[in-house]
Amino acid sequence: MQEKDIYILGVESSCDETSFSIVKNGKIEIATATSSQIDIHKEYGGVVPEIASRNHIKNITIVLDECLQKANMKMEDVDAIAITYGPGLIGSLLIGLEAAKTLSFIYNKPLIPVHHIAGHIYANSLVKPLQFPLLAIVVSGGHTELIKMTDHYNFKKLGGTLDDAIGECYDKVARVIDLPYPGGPKIDKLATSGEATYDLPVPLRNDDYNFSFSGLKSAVINLVHNEKQRNREINKEDLAASFQKVAVESIIIKVRKAIKNENLKHIIVAGGVAASSGLREAIYNLAKELNVDVSIPPIKYCTDNAAMIASAGYYAYKDGRIADLYLNSKSTDNLC
Repeated sequence: MQEKDIYILGVESSCDETSFSIVKNGKIEIATATSSQIDIHKEYGGVVPEIASRNHIKNITIVLDECLQKANMKMEDVDAIAITYGPGLIGSLLIGLEAAKTLSFIYNKPLIPVHHIAGHIYANSLVKPLQFPLLAIVVSGGHTELIKMTDHYNFKKLGGTLDDAIGECYDKVARVIDLPYPGGPKIDKLATSGEATYDLPVPLRNDDYNFSFSGLKSAVINLVHNEKQRNREINKEDLAASFQKVAVESIIIKVRKAIKNENLKHIIVAGGVAASSGLREAIYNLAKELNVDVSIPPIKYCTDNAAMIASAGYYAYKDGRIADLYLNSKSTDNLC
């Protein structure tokens, strides 16, 4: 007998995106509604937590209604509510959490706690089934980690950044060469029309799976400063290409080692930096070289969204991970 379809309502508000999504069986997106605050925070050069929280309060019921209308469903039609409890901006997280807890209480729906990074990983389930054992490359503004999975919700951290995350490094390099917020996508775009002519060091070339990007960031800052002192103009396209080549290479070196040593068969990429065309191309080339499967979410699933939370929530729900109404948000929290 065919199992009953399970519809999960996902709620995501960890930073500056207010998002709701309904996903069927962890893999089919029924409808998603998202309110972005990028234009609001542009003038500040980054996300202002208090402003983000206020806008979540303003938008959250509007976005929920839009999602339900898109899906042509009512709250009674969903089976459970998945909520990002952390990590993220604590004020922003609390707005989404309180909305999810209220809906859970009123409609008597199970409340499923979802770690934000688990959500990014499970965004890949919206593309193709996860094949275990796999390597999840988590690359975002706050994280750079290699996660091994041998089954659903079985996470083992092989390594991570010892200082700056790769997304943070992208944004700081963008700021150094006067690119507007958000800087990461602009660095990636400039890199496509530049040549890697600037000599930058590949950081942390050792035998473990850890990363370090602070030295690379400092090298770019020093290079720009020295060029300005000599009254020489920086070629932004070439510097972006040089930076991205080294940043991507430092990841590929560790991923190649992990795939071979851990005997993994599937590479997935998770997080906002998964949108980088330079990284995507390098991962596809590596997967071809090592003859392993690969999946990278489309751009709409790379950035923060509730579809990925609903997908992760489905597998958490099947695993019996249900929270009570005492669930609280966490600004920092390790996945594993």
